[in-house]
Amino acid sequence: MLRIHLAAATLLIVASGTATATTFRFDTDPFAGTTVRNAPGRQIVGGELFLGTFSLSNDMFSFDGNVFGVGTSVAFANNVAANLPPVALNVVVLQDTDNDNNPGTPFGAGNAADLIAAQLTQSGPGFFIYMNSALNLRRFVYSTDLSDNTADLKILARILDPTGAAAISTLPNFTSANFQITTAPEPSSFALLGAGVLLGSAALRRRLKERR
Repeated sequence: MLRIHLAAATLLIVASGTATATTFRFDTDPFAGTTVRNAPGRQIVGGELFLGTFSLSNDMFSFDGNVFGVGTSVAFANNVAANLPPVALNVVVLQDTDNDNNPGTPFGAGNAADLIAAQLTQSGPGFFIYMNSALNLRRFVYSTDLSDNTADLKILARILDPTGAAAISTLPNFTSANFQITTAPEPSSFALLGAGVLLGSAALRRRLKERR
């Protein structure tokens, strides 16, 4: 397994036969180094990863559930906004590519987030993929609350290939298998584990001395 650290993400490349699966791992505070949480109104933070491509059959976005506050399992929906279920979701692939029936106006992360927020009735942070009309490509975004149209957004990644109509055609093909939530043990857990090992070692040494 090859580990390459890229900004706030870890890229894991695992070869299996002739196919190569890539896991794009996000496990650090997405707003680290910004004042976004101290300012009123929605703010959109860029600085995302640039991904050459993303294989829907092999690749995966993975994130730490504790860091992003999204729990331990993926609650996934892939549809146009009007057909999204009004339930608690933490991953959405949005098939809409316009919000005002005017192709001449930009469709960005804020517009996509508004469409999702208008449908969801249960609050909670989460992620979404949408098609950015100005950039002509797909972007992967974190929202502090998918049901809130004022929630702050962090652009985590943009997928550079394909673009245009070819990129739009891939949106319905994303599945829950392309997303993973894992949680790293808290530092206190490591401390407890270390203490347990030390206590176990001490007990073993005492028993060995008693047998001598």
